[in-house]
Amino acid sequence: MNPIERPIIGITPDVCDQRWRVAPAYAAQVMAAGGLPLVLPPLPEVAEMYLDLVQGLILTGGDDPKMELFGAVTHPKATPIDQQRQAFELALLDGLERRQEVPLLGICLGMQLMALHAGGDLDQFLPESLPTAHDHMNGAIHEVDGSLGHGPVHSHHKQAVRAAGSLAVIAQAPDGVIEAVACNERPFYVGVQWHPERTENRALGPALFESLIQAAHSKPSIAG
Repeated sequence: MNPIERPIIGITPDVCDQRWRVAPAYAAQVMAAGGLPLVLPPLPEVAEMYLDLVQGLILTGGDDPKMELFGAVTHPKATPIDQQRQAFELALLDGLERRQEVPLLGICLGMQLMALHAGGDLDQFLPESLPTAHDHMNGAIHEVDGSLGHGPVHSHHKQAVRAAGSLAVIAQAPDGVIEAVACNERPFYVGVQWHPERTENRALGPALFESLIQAAHSKPSIAG
């Protein structure tokens, strides 16, 4: 495919030890689906410029949100993400409120930030509240079911969305954990708790990136 025919998909990196990093699987899935991946340095002051540039966006996985901004105390066993990263991704979500034609796929932490931004809440430490917490941690494989499909997914999280705010819950695990959320009024605004870049089930893995790219084709480029 000619690069000019590929919609630009912005990918947020993690911030660790003063370095930006992102798993190559995200870019590989975007390329396979027909997009052009672009890693976005986490600079909150230019979030709006990025949203003018890209035709789609992926909020990637990572550690845990710092909860004080959302009216809660951060759990002592949480591992808060870099605060510049959190500020950056919330700035992107703010900008998307004014650019609802830009499609978004939020993954793991990305879904949690989507829910918090929409007025939702998190269970901050599943091992304290969920007997089946081990089914969701350390790369565990478990089933999910919902409007995106049914099947096994690759999961790696110790927190989960407890309430989705203004977003719709569109998938759950057998133990009731919320596994996917969406805003059905937007062309594509979907968050998933699992890692689709590492999930082999087609509907719950590669097809999510394909849906993102399909929606991105309808958003004109800054030069278009």
